Amino acid sequence: MAHYSRLEVLNIIIDTGLVPIFYNQDVEVARKIVAACVAGGARVVEFTNRGDFAFQVFTELSRYFVQAEPNVILGVGSVIDAPTAAMYIASGANFVVSPILNPDVARLCNRRKIAYLPGCGSVSEISEAEELGAEIVKVFPGSGVGGPGFVKAVLGPCPWTRIMPTGGVAATQESIKTWFQAGVACVGMGSKLISKDLVGAGDFGAVSEKVGQVLAWIKEAREQRA
Repeated sequence: MAHYSRLEVLNIIIDTGLVPIFYNQDVEVARKIVAACVAGGARVVEFTNRGDFAFQVFTELSRYFVQAEPNVILGVGSVIDAPTAAMYIASGANFVVSPILNPDVARLCNRRKIAYLPGCGSVSEISEAEELGAEIVKVFPGSGVGGPGFVKAVLGPCPWTRIMPTGGVAATQESIKTWFQAGVACVGMGSKLISKDLVGAGDFGAVSEKVGQVLAWIKEAREQRA
């Protein structure tokens, strides 16, 4: 079961502004990736349900960090149905992210008081997600849906909406500044943050540095917007 409440998870995601996203089939490598993200300042990390035996890898990760570093908040991504969400919640997922909006997943997460961040690509989908209890909606793919301009347009008539773009957020100061000036609550970043080259080379220190730099840019962008 989750070790953090839905409110705690949502508040930390919003306060931090960044959700690193990754998948790796090797448990040891996955541990090092999570540890690198945490060392860089990101407490919340999303492990995607994408490869063979992903569930088993996540279970091992969850079991390890609950004991070794309980401040880590692990969640699962790429979940498209309620049975899959239930499996991961049973193994300690503190939040569930999806590329789509699935009412069954929303209801399951609400029942268990788990944060659900569904993928939305239109204002109507965002509104439906909020009706189902989503506090943060994942705009996906961020660049394909319309980029920062889409976010700014949505927040005009719906200023209460909290948006997390994923897909199209680059690990550059310009990209971070543009998204946060548009009004995003946080950003999800995958391969542009945790690159295959760095992981393949075993350079987890560089991953930590990259995470720390992105967090610094987020803080700066927020201060400028305020």
